[in-house]
Amino acid sequence: MSMERVTATYRIETSLPVAKAAATLAGEQSSGTFVSVPGETAELKQRFAARVERIVELETVSSPSLPTGRAPADAYRRAEVTVSWSIENFGTNLAALVSTLQGNLYELAQFSGLKLVDFDVPPSFTAAFRGPAFGIPGCRRLTGVEGRPLIGTIIKPSIGLTSAQTAAMVKELVGAGIDFLKDDELMADPPHSPFDERVDAVMRVINDHAQRTGKKAMYAFNVSGEHDAMQRHYDKVVSAGGTCVMVSLNSVGLVGAKSICDRGQLAIHGHRNGWGMLNRHPLLGMEFPAYQKLWRLAGVDQLHVNGIANKFWEPDDSVVRSIESCLAVAPLGKPLLPVVSSGQWGGQAPETWRRTRTTDLLYMAGGGIQAHPDGPAAGVRSLQLWWEAAVDGLSFADAIAKYPALAKSAAKFGSATS
Repeated sequence: MSMERVTATYRIETSLPVAKAAATLAGEQSSGTFVSVPGETAELKQRFAARVERIVELETVSSPSLPTGRAPADAYRRAEVTVSWSIENFGTNLAALVSTLQGNLYELAQFSGLKLVDFDVPPSFTAAFRGPAFGIPGCRRLTGVEGRPLIGTIIKPSIGLTSAQTAAMVKELVGAGIDFLKDDELMADPPHSPFDERVDAVMRVINDHAQRTGKKAMYAFNVSGEHDAMQRHYDKVVSAGGTCVMVSLNSVGLVGAKSICDRGQLAIHGHRNGWGMLNRHPLLGMEFPAYQKLWRLAGVDQLHVNGIANKFWEPDDSVVRSIESCLAVAPLGKPLLPVVSSGQWGGQAPETWRRTRTTDLLYMAGGGIQAHPDGPAAGVRSLQLWWEAAVDGLSFADAIAKYPALAKSAAKFGSATS
């Protein structure tokens, strides 16, 4: 075990020589200090100090990307730097891993930019974690969906609907054949729709429909909250016959989310709201491949990745990389189910298929279903047809030609989106 190492790659910007900056990074996140101290022996450094494994120098710029608190320099060098640590530094502790990979690095004055690009952990580390209890095969089994994406929606308005109003909307959508529904991340346990009451009302509809038709839609109830409340709400969903809960990952944190994932009775829908503050700057925060690995180790089954031609800032290439990283085998041999969302409707399906060539997706549309000109039921059917056309290799225009009913969604939501 002592020979195994965790590796991480960073994109950095610094006014220092790159090798010196990389050594500073390695020292800060292991045994090093800014001066030598008693006890910091050569043997200890050899065993526990981080090592700089690789440096790839990139471009040089004339101004810093982030403030450093120091006098301006003539040039700022960018590079990709790979660093490694002995697994002995943190054992099999996710919180310690995060503290090592990130920790104080973002505060170091030697860097005017620093971003965690990716990391890898050795087998002895991953062996300590179960990871997703359901993942893609489990979510397909629970919903009875094979050979196509799961089609899902978000209950809107985000807040304001009573439990009865929510249940009435769910009834229409499950009657239309929806596979997945979820609370909005803003809906938790408010006075106008108490959690227990909402679960009872919604699951009554879902269970009744399942008894009549054999199809049981998955509903992700938002359990995000204080630790005890999350556990209590989880139990409520289990007792009501639910199959899924949602956790706002950045709100409850890695340990809070893992405590829910460890229960193992329900699929865990991981919402990444707040992700922009971690990723939007090209030289600050972390990239999605690193982010999804942390939540995969914690045990999340489904994770948001944004969508093609989304309503946010993220470019399509970044979305595609996120989908690919969720579907990658490592770590644990348990891919996550990518949740494609954010301003989606059926018209993005052909480009999503062209770019990813996968149907292992939870394809989410809020307004794209519920605001369909012929109502939510037609919205569900529209998404199903768009995906049939996409997998058949049809272009946007060819899909409308084959399925004339799709013209209504195109007229409502826009022309070809990519």
